[in-house]
Amino acid sequence: MSGPGEPSIAALRLLVAVADEGGLGAGARAVGMAQSNASRTLAGLEQRLGLALVARSAAGSSVTRDGELAVEWARDVVRCVDRLMQGVAALRSEDRELVVAASMTIAEYLAPGWLATLRREHPEVGARMVIHNSADVIDDVRHGRAGLGFVEGPLVPPDMHRQRIGTDRLVVVVAPDHPWAERRGGVTVEELAATPLVEREPGSGTRSFLDQAVPGDRARPLVELPSNGAVVAAVAAGLGPAVLSIHAVLSGLVAGRLLAVPITGGGIERALHAVWLGRPEPAGPAALLLATITSA
Repeated sequence: MSGPGEPSIAALRLLVAVADEGGLGAGARAVGMAQSNASRTLAGLEQRLGLALVARSAAGSSVTRDGELAVEWARDVVRCVDRLMQGVAALRSEDRELVVAASMTIAEYLAPGWLATLRREHPEVGARMVIHNSADVIDDVRHGRAGLGFVEGPLVPPDMHRQRIGTDRLVVVVAPDHPWAERRGGVTVEELAATPLVEREPGSGTRSFLDQAVPGDRARPLVELPSNGAVVAAVAAGLGPAVLSIHAVLSGLVAGRLLAVPITGGGIERALHAVWLGRPEPAGPAALLLATITSA
């Protein structure tokens, strides 16, 4: 347990996130904490340190002058702890291999080629991949279970380093007998918002990006499924439309099981990122893998 006056790492991580994200609510979301818990955590941190760190008002929360200094010190502490946990995780690994955590779309369609090229060009490097949704990839990297993560979600926490590794186009797909299949003008983003869709589970990069890209409150999903393949199968069976990566639907489009419906006003693209903790630039096998990706 922390002694008197000693703050927890979770509290310091939250303080940094509040400063970086510009408010308590956004900071809490960035570290995966409920806002009610975040308020109590910040209050406890202020009590331990004997300082007012965040000014609260009806307009929102902002870091005080004392808080700004505390944030910079806290940032150093958080980085050191993250580096410690990443190093300990590497030491626990018997073969010292690089563990890569990848979100579903990247893991299924892109990462296998990257790892094959890495193995061919650097046979001395060991690497294995675990597959999660984007939220769990972030959690794996943060807690040292993976040295490098790949996500397609719109938000990367401020305590992590990132590198853009490409873009991905999202496509609206329907079964050939769906009413949208006859449309020549496509569908608007407003129609997408109002239409129940076959969707991935909360926490997936596709779901998070769609929540951000389509304005306003969206209709409840027809069904939530845990993989791209399950969504494709449900759409092809006539359950309803979906929005997925072009990589996930390409074979269904070629086979005629799916039809793509244009989005009025242009397509939807998202950035793909590599994420890691510790040094501003990755080192060792992680650096080799990133170099392989960027050169390709």
